[in-house]
Amino acid sequence: MGISSSHPESIAIRLIADKPVRKTPYQVKGVFMKQFPGEKIVPFLDGKLRNKYLYPRVQVKILNEKIYIIGIKEGVEPVMSLIDNVKSFNFGNITINIDKYETEENVNQFIITEKLLRYKFITPWIALNRSTGGEYRFLSDQEKPLFLNKLLGQNLLFISKELGEEIKTKIYTKVIVDNNSPEKIDDNGWGAFAGEFKTNFILPSYTGLGNGITRGYGTLFSLNNPNTLIEEKSKDKVDDYTEQDINEEDELMTFVTTDDAPIFRKRKKHKKRNNNYKRKRKNRSNKLSNSKYGKQNTRYQNDKNNDIDDDTRFNSEEYHKKQHDL
Repeated sequence: MGISSSHPESIAIRLIADKPVRKTPYQVKGVFMKQFPGEKIVPFLDGKLRNKYLYPRVQVKILNEKIYIIGIKEGVEPVMSLIDNVKSFNFGNITINIDKYETEENVNQFIITEKLLRYKFITPWIALNRSTGGEYRFLSDQEKPLFLNKLLGQNLLFISKELGEEIKTKIYTKVIVDNNSPEKIDDNGWGAFAGEFKTNFILPSYTGLGNGITRGYGTLFSLNNPNTLIEEKSKDKVDDYTEQDINEEDELMTFVTTDDAPIFRKRKKHKKRNNNYKRKRKNRSNKLSNSKYGKQNTRYQNDKNNDIDDDTRFNSEEYHKKQHDL
């Protein structure tokens, strides 16, 4: 497929390489930062724009041993520029050459429709963090699906607000998970689910929902988009599902409005302090750390920091070098 002259709201590029890609999204992003430092896409990957865009405008996935790069709104043009500029990836122990690109462009995305559309998660959806996981644990089997519906609805409200789309009506959601018991992800209190969902909110394939988006979690696939990139051997077909009318009497479906939107505060930039201020702060900290009150405060602060679910710390070149040998 070629790149059109229109201005899509999202683009997905599948890189067809000369060999299977058995790397993680972080390893791929690490190569971008090291091998192509001048590319427009790099600031969207290394964390420099994280405070400006809470929802990642560029997302990297490894699906079926292929690299997928997704651009959303401001990330579309940087992703498009890859087609002419990136021919290979050097991972140190292996070089992967790109034979061709396959693209999917979408317009009229991230808006409400009058019908229910169907999506499936092709990587685990991390719906629960430490806080919501505690709530979920004490719900009944009848309450759990409705709780997940609301969380998904809040995910969609967050995306629409982040992308500047005004929502004036209800977003309906109906989540169907394979198992009500979440899969534990890492040691940070995250809980993930496999399954699918229906909603009247239009989403492009291969974008992510929930926690861990920058790590490839929560990747969805649209079963209603005729432009969707589909593997030749894939069982997924866009004609397997027809749009449904919204049935408000469905007990397993709920809705959210703008009043339910979660509040995310962007990090404030701190002003630089002079050397005299830093010395005073250091002396004061040393005095506190030698007292019983200072020790208690330090321990509390460490616990507080460890409870933060924030992908920002994973989007730096230092993190990539530490986690993956490039």
